[in-house]
Amino acid sequence: MCRLIVAHGRFSSAQVFDAALGMSCGRTADHDGPIQRHPNGWGAVWRDGGRTLCHRDPRAIEAAAAEPTPIRELTTQFLAIHVRHATLARNQGLACTHPLHYAAAGAPWYVLHNGFLPTVHQRLGRSSSEFDSAEYLEYLVHDAGPRLDLDATRDKLRAIPPGGSSANAILVGPECAYLIHWTPEDTPYPRYFTMHRLDAGDCTIIASEVLPAFAPRERWQAMPPRTIHPLGFPAELGLPTT
Repeated sequence: MCRLIVAHGRFSSAQVFDAALGMSCGRTADHDGPIQRHPNGWGAVWRDGGRTLCHRDPRAIEAAAAEPTPIRELTTQFLAIHVRHATLARNQGLACTHPLHYAAAGAPWYVLHNGFLPTVHQRLGRSSSEFDSAEYLEYLVHDAGPRLDLDATRDKLRAIPPGGSSANAILVGPECAYLIHWTPEDTPYPRYFTMHRLDAGDCTIIASEVLPAFAPRERWQAMPPRTIHPLGFPAELGLPTT
């Protein structure tokens, strides 16, 4: 189980980093889930000059906050950060730290996932799961080009066998990024897996929690469940930002 934040438009990277830090430590937790602290690594993905770059650190983000980190100083119009609580003890360390990477037909894709999908390996024809988030990424994009086919992706999400907690994710491709808000209707923790959106003029922020440092609670909107939202890369390709 993890916490996610993505910002696109004009924003302070330092403020986004600090918001991820607050979620990791449980400072802004206001939900029904059993987990408030997320100490098992953190990572970021951002855009720079038409390239997608990423940073991964298997330590808790609190350790990075005590040191100079280049993430605070970024000048970018797209930044996503993931802080992690490992569901399975064996899935820890740098190899399991998000963002995870997969090259689909030569096109690089990255995922930041919140949830546990122990059955998605079945859709890949495998007898057992090694690391559910990596299998989820492969399942979504192994036959994708530089962008998702949204209808096909919704069909894939519906086809994941029961038994998982959530498929919430920030998915970053070569030409577009996507917010996947997809959790089974019978989840016991609907508020933990709700994504929240803030439209603040020239910036949009989507996060796993309402973050009062950006705006009062009443300005945040709960995102509709079981939906996919293209985010685009503003000012790069002229893509929609919603």
